[in-house]
Amino acid sequence: MLGAVHLTGTLVNTAAVVAGTAVGVLLGDRLPERIRETVIHTLGLFVCALGVFQAAQAFTGPLSVFSRGSALVVLLSLLVGGVIGELIRIDDGLTRLGEALRRRFQRGGDDDGGRFVEGFVVASLVFCVGPLTVLGSIQDGLNGDSQLLLIKSVLDGFAALAFSAALGWGVGFAALTVLVYQGALSLAAGLGAGAFSPAMISSMTAVGGIMVLAIGLRLLELKTIRAANLLPALVLAPATVAIMQSLR
Repeated sequence: MLGAVHLTGTLVNTAAVVAGTAVGVLLGDRLPERIRETVIHTLGLFVCALGVFQAAQAFTGPLSVFSRGSALVVLLSLLVGGVIGELIRIDDGLTRLGEALRRRFQRGGDDDGGRFVEGFVVASLVFCVGPLTVLGSIQDGLNGDSQLLLIKSVLDGFAALAFSAALGWGVGFAALTVLVYQGALSLAAGLGAGAFSPAMISSMTAVGGIMVLAIGLRLLELKTIRAANLLPALVLAPATVAIMQSLR
């Protein structure tokens, strides 16, 4: 049955992001700027470490069955995906969506607006490219097992709290991204049960790790990388692996 049961984890995750954001905004107004800055930099360091760990899937785990070709799959997927993303301007689209949401729901000056958009874009990417997103959504869609997404909900709730304390309400609107993206993955998994091999999931995790690392660099204010433009790689990597597996 393809219905509410298959979306339970996503719905809980969405609610956790909203709740965490509400608490974070309330706390953020009471925190000095230096503390909020330290919170963001700490998150940046953690996100960088998480990205490196996830990206290692290119060399270990199920994807390593392709030996040296595994890293090449991830690299080419990111390069081609990045070009596609730049051509269709995914990052600009997310930014415009963030601006539209800000104009609709927030009153404030230019500084507040920039912070709102930054919170929406960064949080959307952080919440949607990790391994728990893919694995949890697929598991939820295949058999209604929400355990992984419930764990992710706790993590995302606290992350939303920390992000929103520094970046404001924009983080909460990333719940829309979570709802649409994870919901689509769960529905697709329910319709195409058995289509995702461990190596395909591992390739998505590795690509997601590179994107997470880019987000960490952005949070640390070291380099602004348009990580959203790499999103097509999340489709290209498993598709390439599927083709390679069919030829073996």
